Amino acid sequence: MNILIKPIISEKMQAVSEKYNRYGFIVDRKATKSQIKFAVEELYGIKVDKINTLIQRGRATVRNTKAGQIHGQQNTVKKAIVFVNKKDKIDIYSNI
Repeated sequence: MNILIKPIISEKMQAVSEKYNRYGFIVDRKATKSQIKFAVEELYGIKVDKINTLIQRGRATVRNTKAGQIHGQQNTVKKAIVFVNKKDKIDIYSNI
């Protein structure tokens, strides 16, 4: 099972990572905090202090087309915010 799906790369997350040394990842929905911690430590070779997780529910979307409205649903994802030691840094762009 692949725990880490992809890192969160946004302006807000970059600012948080530079200021507070926290990094965001989209993870498998069934992954636990201990599994996420082990996967991050193994992949990046750093010490993880703490992990916060959240599940972002998929929202309903509507598109207007010539044929009428098309209703859809975005995917539900689980995110993990990883708190890293002050001495360690994660180079997210090396694995992209």
